[in-house]
Amino acid sequence: MKPNILVVDDEPVARQSLSDILRLEGYAVSAVPNGQAAVEYVRTHPIDLMVVDLRMPGMDGLEVVQVINQISPETEVILLTAYGTTESAIQALRLRVHDYLLKPASPSQVINSVKKGLARRDARLKAKGGTASADVEEAPLEFSLPDGTRVDLSRRLIQKKDQLIHLTPAEGRLLRVLIENPGRVYTHRELVLLVQGYDTSQREAPEILRPLVSRLRHKLDAFPALARAIVSVRGTGYLYEMEK
Repeated sequence: MKPNILVVDDEPVARQSLSDILRLEGYAVSAVPNGQAAVEYVRTHPIDLMVVDLRMPGMDGLEVVQVINQISPETEVILLTAYGTTESAIQALRLRVHDYLLKPASPSQVINSVKKGLARRDARLKAKGGTASADVEEAPLEFSLPDGTRVDLSRRLIQKKDQLIHLTPAEGRLLRVLIENPGRVYTHRELVLLVQGYDTSQREAPEILRPLVSRLRHKLDAFPALARAIVSVRGTGYLYEMEK
């Protein structure tokens, strides 16, 4: 069965474009022009994932998410906005929004985020004994690497034989964002927003992120396979890429 996706955007062009992109990927897509319509739609239709514009007249994206968390807690949410701010990013993290994409997001970014959101939903449902929506790749909270390294993202622990390290919340968020989206290049600005919770300029972002990445890599020195998987993309940002 195709996953059901709801696009919520007050701009007709953006709404149509997102819908077309997702339909071409084989998803069952519906679209509404505002937050109130989104809430009414979710009350009467099963929705696996929503792509919601942050700034809309009436109910904004965060208000929509608050209501959806009550009436359909299994629905994953991706916030899409041209105006990333400290307050909205922190609130999105508190509401456990799956992803927070800055416009203009490329089709590949949207598609990758949707796939990971559906994977996270299916993993949670299976853990609870529910039914998954689609056969998509899961993003587990615990996994092992071929060299025996065990990663527990929920507890922020990494272990191999007698080696054990604990990650700080920021280090854990950084590693989780990268691991849950293998092969995706995140810009410095995107990572600051997702990990630290505030927006900054593309010029300032590398300076803010570099000390955090340096501390994480230092901790991962004892786990070479994991350390090598965090790849710096010169002048752009970082990606997670395991050796084949």
